[in-house]
Amino acid sequence: MSEFVQYGNLLNEIKNRIRQAQIKAVLSVNAEMIRMYWDIGHMIDERQKAEGWGAGVIPRLAKDIQNDLSEVKGFSERNIKRMLAFYREYPSLEFMPQLVAQLMTDHSIEKMQQPVAQLDNSKQLVFQIPWGHNIILIEKIKDQTIRFWYMEQIIQNGWSRDVLGLMIKNSVHTRQGNLISNFEVTLPNPQSDLVQQTLKDPYIFDFLTLTEPFQEQELEIELVKHLEKFLVELGAGFAFMGRQYHLTVSNKDFYLDLLFYHIKLRCFVIIGLKKGEFKPEYAGKMNFYCSAVDDRLKHENDQSTIGLILCQTKNKIFAEYALRDIHKPIGISEYELTRVLPDNLKSNLPSVEEIEAELSRELGDE
Repeated sequence: MSEFVQYGNLLNEIKNRIRQAQIKAVLSVNAEMIRMYWDIGHMIDERQKAEGWGAGVIPRLAKDIQNDLSEVKGFSERNIKRMLAFYREYPSLEFMPQLVAQLMTDHSIEKMQQPVAQLDNSKQLVFQIPWGHNIILIEKIKDQTIRFWYMEQIIQNGWSRDVLGLMIKNSVHTRQGNLISNFEVTLPNPQSDLVQQTLKDPYIFDFLTLTEPFQEQELEIELVKHLEKFLVELGAGFAFMGRQYHLTVSNKDFYLDLLFYHIKLRCFVIIGLKKGEFKPEYAGKMNFYCSAVDDRLKHENDQSTIGLILCQTKNKIFAEYALRDIHKPIGISEYELTRVLPDNLKSNLPSVEEIEAELSRELGDE
């Protein structure tokens, strides 16, 4: 082995060790801060129960901490109330010191992510996401099982607080993995399950301004125009390759609506956009496109190309029959341009006439 190669290997090892230390430091600091917030919430809760103190103690604490520790940030009245709420949401986290000690001493990122013996796997997630994300989840999601699901997605996909808020708003937990597909019979495990859980049904394109009637080409153009929001809705890992992506097969030209490469799945993903209801012939055409991409674009280390057909509506039986004898991995999902409101919520909303009448009364009062 040459000296140049040996040096390159040494450099890569050192860089990897530095990155491990950086990740460990961030995790340790975040975990210790959240532990501190939990402790403070615990202290306040105990005193309120023992001494009968009311909510009035919190503004006093905020003021005194600011006066005595002016250099310390994060102890506003609002945030102290959040610490109390955080403790009351997770009152059984007294075993946190073991996790902090592990994060501080373990040199392996993989080992760092293993469960601590005394620590429930789900509750570890509380200490691996930032404080702001924890607060959003506490305030917006009451079911802890769903909350922990979102925590896993934050860690896996690196969601910011804004993206997390958008995903909660669009109820992504109810849509992940729900599409009709043939992945189970066309892909090996665990790839089949991973692909199924990566895709959704339906997809929500409420960032578009399209109104009926519109053409499929208009939908393509608008999605590409709002590519950043489109990628957020698709989920982490999608890299955009092109719209109307050109392929030549046997001297004939074909154009894919949208072509992506998925970094984590290590495969191309073809998205076919369809106006109206799903038709069985769409599956055959997508099967052809997947074969062409596998032959023309797929690298030997890539996984099989995946086809995703997006329609406004689909008949479940038609979709399942259409995929039954298809040999390429294909999923079928719906898309919505606006989120449909539940009937019970619609009934509580005022009509246009009622709003106009109320405005008229207000203007008359003036």
